[in-house]
Amino acid sequence: MKKINLFALLLLGLFIFPAALQEITEPVDYEMIHRIKKEGLENSQIMDIAWNLTDRIGPRLSGSTGLKNAYDWTSSTFREWGLTNVKVDPWGEFGRGWEVEKSYIAMKEPYYQALIGIPKAWTNGTNGLVEAEAIYVNITNDRDFEAYKGKIKGKFVLTPVTIQARTTFQADAQRYTDEALEAMKEMPIGIGGGGEQFSAERIAEFRQAQELRRKAQQFFIDEGALAIINTHRGGGHGTFFTTNGASYAVGAPEVLPEMEIAVEHYNRMVRLLEKGVPVKVEMDTKTKFLDEDLNGYNVLAEIQGTDPKLKEEIVMLGAHLDSWFAGTGATDNAAGSSVMMEAMRILKTLGVQPRRTIRVALWGSEEQGLYGSRNYVRKTFTQDGQNVPNAMHSKLSAYYNIDNGTGKIRGIYTQGNDAAKPIFEEWFKPFHDMGAETITIRNTGGTDHQAFDGVGLPGFQFIQDPIDYGTRTHHTNMDVYERLQEADLKQMAVIVASMVYHTAMRDEKIPRKPRAVTN
Repeated sequence: MKKINLFALLLLGLFIFPAALQEITEPVDYEMIHRIKKEGLENSQIMDIAWNLTDRIGPRLSGSTGLKNAYDWTSSTFREWGLTNVKVDPWGEFGRGWEVEKSYIAMKEPYYQALIGIPKAWTNGTNGLVEAEAIYVNITNDRDFEAYKGKIKGKFVLTPVTIQARTTFQADAQRYTDEALEAMKEMPIGIGGGGEQFSAERIAEFRQAQELRRKAQQFFIDEGALAIINTHRGGGHGTFFTTNGASYAVGAPEVLPEMEIAVEHYNRMVRLLEKGVPVKVEMDTKTKFLDEDLNGYNVLAEIQGTDPKLKEEIVMLGAHLDSWFAGTGATDNAAGSSVMMEAMRILKTLGVQPRRTIRVALWGSEEQGLYGSRNYVRKTFTQDGQNVPNAMHSKLSAYYNIDNGTGKIRGIYTQGNDAAKPIFEEWFKPFHDMGAETITIRNTGGTDHQAFDGVGLPGFQFIQDPIDYGTRTHHTNMDVYERLQEADLKQMAVIVASMVYHTAMRDEKIPRKPRAVTN
């Protein structure tokens, strides 16, 4: 009798357990994944998309002619592919555009040396060739101003930095090791909110330094300096990093011409001056402010949903289209924009009939503060721009973002969304052999998924191999087409297309994190 009962239980289990497992296992459409891989790996257009955004269109600084050309080309391409509801959508006022029309700088004495550099964004040009002595001005506190009064008129000012040129004992480009990826799966103690928390002391120090820089800029103007020359954030081997040197706001005060140059060239002049050797510099720069259209824009396009009950719901994917300007914005972020465009092309080419609507967004002005995505989210998913959900808030299933360079996808950050983790673990299984399997509960910040996550919507950023993003390309003069990794971009587009497809076909929306309860 016991044997019969045991056999009966085992037999019953054969029917019960698969059903139970089927209920808790997230469905994966392997046939569609096969089709996505075949199209994305064998018929890819991703490098042509990237070429158009980089070599052909060029830098895409917010408000510039280059970014406008990118709006025009991407929207036109979406229409050619047969996407619907294509539009260049204004998100609000940004401010003045700006671009470089001429850039030349060289050291004339004690000998001639061409210098690598470019004007800082939103600064004025010299508007003609100017030649003068250079002076190193080391202002670290308010007491230091007095020592330079009457000494800098008609000179080029070199401002203090403590940056040394980087020597590479290790390769610039790296991929995540298995150990590093495994460590990402664990939530470190004390981490869980939304990134680094700065102490009041650190915030105060930052504000003091900002105020000192503002005073110094005005002091140089008042004292009659010709221009400012500096460098920042390291770099080396001819690579330098760019920043903005003035405000893009309408009516912002005039500033001096300012050049950012390679750290080796900057440090050489500083050493000469500190040793008492006179340095003479010549500079000829021309910059242009654009104020005919002060608005910022996003580019939007869709594949329409087909399910009568779900087609009003949306799945979004996106990347920022704007860039910095010393290079052509290849890894930051033509890479991400190209991946998202290619993912949409793959799905459209395959003739998918998604249950939910799939919407792609190419954001503007991410580099100045996530302006494009934040304003879109406020306008689309909140009431009167406040952090109060509107009717559309309940219709978004998820948003997926790419903005960490050219490196292939290794997994995804779930932003503390415990309920999404087991879903993504199933969806990533077909891509384990492509190196993508790390699903971490951790948060990551600094880009457009935060606009969604910040209002309680599921917004996700993928884990990517760093390659040489932080060492060679992020905001540098070397962020160009050659830095793109073709195989990695193809892998990324395939994975994104699969994630978006499965999100659009799922019976339920992606689960959300519980909203904070306030009394």
